[in-house]
Amino acid sequence: MGDIVELPVRREQPPQEVEPLWRESVGRALRKERLASSKRLIDVAQEAGVSPQYLSEVERGLKDPSSELLAAITGALGLSVAEIATRVVSARPSPQAPVCLAA
Repeated sequence: MGDIVELPVRREQPPQEVEPLWRESVGRALRKERLASSKRLIDVAQEAGVSPQYLSEVERGLKDPSSELLAAITGALGLSVAEIATRVVSARPSPQAPVCLAA
């Protein structure tokens, strides 16, 4: 009758960790800083000159702010863009990043 065709077995690959998008990491860092300084979303948004809805979307990683808006938001939190970028980078080291071990 018919020949039996053997299909190749697909082996499950372990899920690879997906590196978060820059806007997601920045948003988390901004929210963390805002909450640590006990500031309300509406107050930071007003000081930065953006709507509370926009700031909320930035914090949730849904919007990628321009450098000007990021500077305004970080300024409203008493930070610089360089400070928030440093926090983002140091919060989660990349597996490809060089590691310095003390001797």
